[in-house]
Amino acid sequence: MNCLYNGSILYKDQILEGKALVFDAKIREIIDQHQLSNDAYAHLNKIDVEGNLISPGLMDIHFHGYQGYDVMSSDPQELISLAQKITKNGVTSLLATTNTAPLPSIESALNTIRKLKNKNTEGAEILGAHLEGPFLSPLVPGAQDPKFIVPPSFEWLKSYTDMVYMITIAPEVPGALSFIQQVCSKTNITVSMGHTNATYEEALLGIEAGVSHATHFFNAMTSLHHRKPGVVGAVLTSDNVKCELIADTIHVHPGLYPLLLKTKGIENLVLVTDCVPPAGLPDGKYQKGDRWIETKDGQIRLPDGTLSGSSLLLNQGLKNFQKHTNCSIPEVIQMASLNPAKTIGLDNKKGSLEIGKDADIAVFDINFNAILTVVNGNVVYKK
Repeated sequence: MNCLYNGSILYKDQILEGKALVFDAKIREIIDQHQLSNDAYAHLNKIDVEGNLISPGLMDIHFHGYQGYDVMSSDPQELISLAQKITKNGVTSLLATTNTAPLPSIESALNTIRKLKNKNTEGAEILGAHLEGPFLSPLVPGAQDPKFIVPPSFEWLKSYTDMVYMITIAPEVPGALSFIQQVCSKTNITVSMGHTNATYEEALLGIEAGVSHATHFFNAMTSLHHRKPGVVGAVLTSDNVKCELIADTIHVHPGLYPLLLKTKGIENLVLVTDCVPPAGLPDGKYQKGDRWIETKDGQIRLPDGTLSGSSLLLNQGLKNFQKHTNCSIPEVIQMASLNPAKTIGLDNKKGSLEIGKDADIAVFDINFNAILTVVNGNVVYKK
């Protein structure tokens, strides 16, 4: 049994002072710090966090790779290494996110993710998969390869409903509405709207069919126009749709962060990275599948200039979002912990430091630098 003490504890929307957090694989108690001198707590492994913030661990539900490691690899060791690397950013769990690629490549990646799902990798927990495609619009592929986009198939998806938690789809493509309805009525998979050329009306039909999330909001979707509100307009005016935001100040101008707060509210914003394999590597050109991408000055792009994911660290996203809004520390952390957990239906066991939930914990300094990361009660990173 472990104990973190001498720090501030982020409990729900409060910051508790003078308390200690007791845990094994689960959060067991929050006690007054002076109780640690009692014989009843003599057996604890006590960890002094030196005045820093004890926070829920971060959850990244849109994550492709990092430091050369790629979710699309069929090598389990590559995913294990990836999961270990990101713990230094305070990330305790993730959805391994696939690319639009030949179906056999996606299947191979999903089979590898399944092998590691919920396994202790001594790193961030791999919860399952986020399928970004291949059921997208060929008109708005972004950095996805349009030649591998295919029509939606629930029959194909059936083999993976045990480990896919989210799927990104364009609601206007032929067969999409029926597919969305089947997914939402027969599985627990969250359906997200992205890489879409939908009109406002088509987007609303998708939401009516079951879409409850928007992938990397504003990016790769029809924009807001006063006579054509587009996907952006449909999402902003729909109360039951959450928005992913890549808060790197590149994908979305930070001047829009306050607008998102006002229109969607804290509860409906989810900070993600959309991090890709070259992130964390030196500037240069790297091969991704059969295409080349270049990383330069924190941006990752295709040769034609199209953004290809990001190099954002999730804890840096927290810092960026808070800098450009009036969000409190509990609010901004909620967007990368409890909110993503709610999005994929895991908030009963993850996303906050409540008694009985998984002991997924990050200790941050005042600048959101991770000092300590704990996954399912195990210390997996210490600065």
